[in-house]
Amino acid sequence: MAKKINIVELFSGIGGFSKGLTDAGFTFNKHYFSEIDKHAIANYKYNFNEAEYIGSVTDVRGNGIERPDIITFGSPCQDFSLAGKQLGLEGQRSVLILEAIRIIRECKPSVFIWENVKGAFSSNDGADFWAIIAAFANIGGYRLEWQLLNTSWFLPQNRERIYLIGHLAGESEPGVFPITESDFGATKWTAKAPIVRAITAGGHSGGHHSGMTLVKEVNPEISYAISATYGKGKYGNGRGTLVKPVLTPSRTEKRQNGRRFKENGEPAFTLSCQDQHGVMIDDSIRRLTEVECERLQGFPDDWTKFGNYDGVIKEIAKTQRYKMCGNAVTTNVVKAIGERLNLLHFCKK
Repeated sequence: MAKKINIVELFSGIGGFSKGLTDAGFTFNKHYFSEIDKHAIANYKYNFNEAEYIGSVTDVRGNGIERPDIITFGSPCQDFSLAGKQLGLEGQRSVLILEAIRIIRECKPSVFIWENVKGAFSSNDGADFWAIIAAFANIGGYRLEWQLLNTSWFLPQNRERIYLIGHLAGESEPGVFPITESDFGATKWTAKAPIVRAITAGGHSGGHHSGMTLVKEVNPEISYAISATYGKGKYGNGRGTLVKPVLTPSRTEKRQNGRRFKENGEPAFTLSCQDQHGVMIDDSIRRLTEVECERLQGFPDDWTKFGNYDGVIKEIAKTQRYKMCGNAVTTNVVKAIGERLNLLHFCKK
């Protein structure tokens, strides 16, 4: 069991880092979060009512908070994304990582964890990634380790992300990575389940549209991970699962935007921010539900349903729920990292 810690979650979204770390056994003494999206802020306050909101990352100062044991940040990634313009550190959004580095320098946490898209490796022929590594190293006192991890090792979503951990000498030791696909029974899972394209904030996840991502439905025994509640009827049994597979092999050669459907267990194409998410049922398409998107990111059902808006609890609009799921980190991946930090006796004095 990990000790009670102080945590700062920058660019917090809906709290994927905090949820994953609590799932790994951590409990929080001081819990701070920084975010600018009003719906994500409201949702965070609803799900973590003890957390203290500390404003935009540009407003956070180390001397204004109790020293954190962990700082987490999934800084804006659009300028690193393979699907975007790849402006790298020259992009206005990705440069916000420098604010996170400033806060780390001011607070000197025992551990910091950075998450970003795979494209950060290749941005400007790798120069941006190594500039970030140099900036982390120049803080002083930290040993770094990083790895590319995929949500598909845990859940049926192809979502490759870089996770980098800094360990402050004398307070935490490297050794979290490598994490392998076989560590979590992923081979057995991916052999059975279809893998959807990565959920992003840009997807509208609804309606019939030429840019929609088509996802095969799954057999009843493995449908829970992506199937929301179905009532009794043609495709439901009233227990939240489909009663039969609904996309037969004969239909797998149909194409959407010139691309074939993937076979079960085969990672699907990478999703761009313009794509929408859909599921093929016989010859029609339905959208992924908000609950399905939450499950594909490892959150409990209806995690994004409510928000605390200045003390008033309100339901959050569906479009915002899809956006928040797309911006989130996968809690299962964070949990795996947190469990390794526990094994390393993190923060043991």
